[in-house]
Amino acid sequence: MLKRIFTWWNGATLGALFDIGRRGAFVGEDEQGNRYYEERRPSIEGRKRRYVIYNGLAEASRVSPDWHGWMHHTLAEPPTVQPLKRQKWEKPHQPNLTGTVFAYRPKGSIARGGERQASSADYEAWTPDAAEPRS
Repeated sequence: MLKRIFTWWNGATLGALFDIGRRGAFVGEDEQGNRYYEERRPSIEGRKRRYVIYNGLAEASRVSPDWHGWMHHTLAEPPTVQPLKRQKWEKPHQPNLTGTVFAYRPKGSIARGGERQASSADYEAWTPDAAEPRS
């Protein structure tokens, strides 16, 4: 309960839940458990604001492409009404894994614990002790 009150990065705060619950209508939920809402009345500009309440860590890359299109008013209908057509060559959506233990670490990466192979573009760093005296 204290987490819900004081942390915004782990789901939504009680204030956000109250405000979205008061002004928004539930539209749908994605495969990760994120819940999507749309305001009941349009704003002054004539558009309804759209919200996502993340299931867990609030990370924007966890929104799948179909819901992203709806959130940014690219698609008029949410994926629950009109699903996005998938191509056979498309891979399933995957959130950004940078900064996690599942992040990509190429061969030779310090995080991977290895040393990279020597390259023709390698150089030797300048040090003042190795400098030749000026004349």
